[in-house]
Amino acid sequence: MDATWVRFGVRRTGRLVLSVWVLVTAAFLMIHVLPGDPVRASLGPTAPLSLIEQRRAAMGLDDPLWLQYVHYLGHLVTGDLGVSMTSGLPVDEVISSRLGSTVEMALLAFAVAVLISVPLGTIMAVLARSNKNRDWALTSAGVVVATIPEFLMAVGLVFVFSVQLGWTPVAGRSGPSSYILPVLALAIGPAFMLARIIRVELLSVLQADYIRTARAKRLRPAAVYLRHALPNALTATLTVGGLLLGALVAGTVLIENIFAWPGLGGTIVQSILAKDYPTVQGVVLVYGAGVLLINLVVDVALAVLDPRSAIRES
Repeated sequence: MDATWVRFGVRRTGRLVLSVWVLVTAAFLMIHVLPGDPVRASLGPTAPLSLIEQRRAAMGLDDPLWLQYVHYLGHLVTGDLGVSMTSGLPVDEVISSRLGSTVEMALLAFAVAVLISVPLGTIMAVLARSNKNRDWALTSAGVVVATIPEFLMAVGLVFVFSVQLGWTPVAGRSGPSSYILPVLALAIGPAFMLARIIRVELLSVLQADYIRTARAKRLRPAAVYLRHALPNALTATLTVGGLLLGALVAGTVLIENIFAWPGLGGTIVQSILAKDYPTVQGVVLVYGAGVLLINLVVDVALAVLDPRSAIRES
């Protein structure tokens, strides 16, 4: 078993290193693949040629591509993400001032999605065994809700709760009530998607022999579902939950711009419009690293909770 875990650790580490290299390389090539001159775009069409050449030299864009790549890797190793071409501030300072808001929204949305999906998925599984008509109606409604785009969900929530009822602010982060609509817009779709997966896994677990044994002992239905069936079903859905968390992190870009949330989502959109490529590169690296870290944590957690997964991959 020890050798199995060593192979698992080596395999996961190698996969992580390769993924990080691909991410870093893609972020580096971004400034060269996109059309247009980033220096000219940031300084404006009326900037004198001498100033453009001076800025290009300062950014190292006149060096050969391989040398730029080496310098880029060297700066990343030391934690230097460059300087914003619009604000003149270090990119790491720009990111650190906005990162907390994005992480906060993503974690709150994930918590809300889990709080909705677990009981909803359990109810759907119970109805699937006792009331086929209600199960079909609830499952169909879940499919419809899960397919609604986040931006459309956000617009609908704003119209109902902000415009019509006046219960929440339309946009901005001004207090606890301002969190409600952005978090719900980000969480509702994934919650219904995860609930459907929990339903399927729970129905599969309920066919297991130990569930039949628990029922033969005349345990209460609530104890059978909550104590014996649900924990095993949740273990099977852990991977999907991790993928959803990664998707929530990426989904904050759109939601933050709709609700004028002071996070990285607004920063990356503004930087793209201003062609501030050092900032775009830095934010892309942060988003990508966040998704890779989540996937790594989920893989390790799944291997610990279900060691057979590590053995199977061997």
